[in-house]
Amino acid sequence: MAWAMSKGWALALAVGIGAAVAAGGAVAHDDKLPANASPATKAAYARHENFRKMGASFKALNDELRKGAPNKTVVATNAKALSGLANQLPTWFPRGSGVEARPMSEARPEIWRDAAGFTAASSNLQTQTNKLNQLAAAGDIDGVKAQVRATGGACKACHDKYRQEKKD
Repeated sequence: MAWAMSKGWALALAVGIGAAVAAGGAVAHDDKLPANASPATKAAYARHENFRKMGASFKALNDELRKGAPNKTVVATNAKALSGLANQLPTWFPRGSGVEARPMSEARPEIWRDAAGFTAASSNLQTQTNKLNQLAAAGDIDGVKAQVRATGGACKACHDKYRQEKKD
């Protein structure tokens, strides 16, 4: 019984993280890419769009997992999207693409100051999303449900250290 409650709690946490990422990004960042933007500014805007896509995929995955009989194709499609984006993530943070390039950026300077730590955090996210993708591709819904917890934890660990509060 305790295991079932902790599993349910973990799924609720993962759903909450996904919803916060998906919903918060769309509302808080309605600024437009300026004309004649620098490469760093373009990178900051592209990064935001990629995180919005990740949040939407994570939310869609969690929404599907809450159903009595999740559609394995929907689960696999969203897990694959998450994995693909996570594997690109290390390229989204060129130097100079923080708040100096986009004032509404949520990237903390620690990303560049603690490059080794950020690399480790992004590698963990890649590992977790790749496992999620493999389980989803195999149609292992119970495995996916368990792996969502680890994936959400990897997201949260990075957010806690390398993401600042949203700017309204």
